[in-house]
Amino acid sequence: MAVELFNNGKHIVHAFYDLVDDSPGGAVQCNQFLVVDNGHGALIDPGGNMTYTGLLMDMQKYFSSKDLDFILASHPDPDIIASVNKWFVASHCKVMISSLWTRFVPHFTTGKDVSQRIIGIPDQGSVIRLGQCNLLALPAHFMHAEGNFQFYDPVAKILFSGDLGTSLVPHELAAVPVVNFQAHQRYMEGFHKRYIVSRKVCRYWANMVRQLDIEQIVPQHGSRFVGKQAVADFIAWVEGIDCGVDLMTQDNYQIPR
Repeated sequence: MAVELFNNGKHIVHAFYDLVDDSPGGAVQCNQFLVVDNGHGALIDPGGNMTYTGLLMDMQKYFSSKDLDFILASHPDPDIIASVNKWFVASHCKVMISSLWTRFVPHFTTGKDVSQRIIGIPDQGSVIRLGQCNLLALPAHFMHAEGNFQFYDPVAKILFSGDLGTSLVPHELAAVPVVNFQAHQRYMEGFHKRYIVSRKVCRYWANMVRQLDIEQIVPQHGSRFVGKQAVADFIAWVEGIDCGVDLMTQDNYQIPR
């Protein structure tokens, strides 16, 4: 079932939190997003085969899949775009992904030439015209992929942060905004320490996003941050966390015995 994050009558944003079997032994919980503006639509990180049918059926209530303009992929992991071949069949959409990954996307397809439907985003990011609004593809490299982007919706004032902000919680909790930031940190720390490359890039990211008017930060896994205070708390937390190579020592590089 979709959760409405924004709706002013012409511009809507829906999140899907419950399309993955995240029971013990199942897949990691992940979120999918639909942005519609004046009859044009984009899916952000639509996921793999596990999410395709549910997402396709649910989104028809709000927007016809045949009219889908874009799939916006933060990075090339299976839980981001493994279903891309099915979306190519169901719609005329194009995929936008880091230019580092454009030649990897066809590995998710049947072998037919799809090069004209894959658009590389340059390292510095880009402006994406959707209906009457301009979405922004923001550089988020090494958070956690080498070529990585987040997507900012200036109408809804939502930053879709990809894996940054991930919390490892079941989908029932993922659909609920973070209420107590301090208590929520424990669901984020392990993931960020392992999957985000370094504190250096976290500081650069914080400097960039503080220039935006953000009402919600919505990760691809787990719960979202709603309101100016929650957004500020999260940015400050990211800016200060030691992670990735910051934590590596020689002990992590030993010949197995």
